Amino acid sequence: MLQTLKSLADPSRLRLTAILLRGEFTVQELTRIMETGQSRVSHHLKVLTDAGILAVKRQGSWSYYRAGGDSPFFAEIRPLLEQRLTELPQREHDLTVVAELLEERRRRSQEFFDRHARQWDDLARTLLPVTEYRERLLAAVPLGKRLVEIGFGAGGLLPDLAARSASVVGVDHSPAMLEEARRRLTLSGLEGIDLRLGEMTHLPLPDRSADCAVLNMVLHHAPDPPAVLAEIKRVLVPGGLLLLADLARHEREWVRERLADQWLGFDEEELTGWLASTGFADINCQRIEGACGEETVLLVRGTKS
Repeated sequence: MLQTLKSLADPSRLRLTAILLRGEFTVQELTRIMETGQSRVSHHLKVLTDAGILAVKRQGSWSYYRAGGDSPFFAEIRPLLEQRLTELPQREHDLTVVAELLEERRRRSQEFFDRHARQWDDLARTLLPVTEYRERLLAAVPLGKRLVEIGFGAGGLLPDLAARSASVVGVDHSPAMLEEARRRLTLSGLEGIDLRLGEMTHLPLPDRSADCAVLNMVLHHAPDPPAVLAEIKRVLVPGGLLLLADLARHEREWVRERLADQWLGFDEEELTGWLASTGFADINCQRIEGACGEETVLLVRGTKS
């Protein structure tokens, strides 16, 4: 308790904690938000991490910090602390820069997919082959339900989802991807799939309008994964199913530039922890190991509680 209180008593460390309650950021990004030197920011981060207030996730040569370490006392006082953060003198500035950083992440991703819509499937499969998981994902899709696929890309999974569902809505943030998916659906003669332009964190769907949501190799492109999961929970009916396929944690750092990946995959505990904290229950995670040269895939499911 004393270590936590001493760590938070410093104005800069309290401010850093407030920022990191809004998402995961690197030292470089935090330096930009705080408008102070990197060595000073790094020192404060170390104090907060040692106190168990922050946790650090290392991905390649980058380290992402977030609030929520292993301090039980901080976990107890966190709700009250979050209520009072609006009183910090730099709060408005910090939230503005945080929003700018997340928007920059989102824009870089959209611009990449707009450029590579036509060749995306071949590009991804060639550069980063993954173990075969598609049949297991489709087998978990409930029959005859209202389904939304978030981040459908060029639409490769949409025909199979449509064959199992009463109705399918697809949402993607790239206009070029949306047009490519429409072109392919038209060529295949498949009708009745509703494709919409929208962000993962602001889905163009009403509350409680879908029975099942599918994210297929999408979450590692999201600037703020927990915010995506919270938005999915909003559009699912009570008891609705979330099906998520994504990369297990890896160290191929080049994918940030060549495939617009925000994250180098995820740990099982990380994904299941996000779902639990967002309000999902009956969470299950399967690990499908990759063969030589293939990346391992995590299949995660959870129901809206």
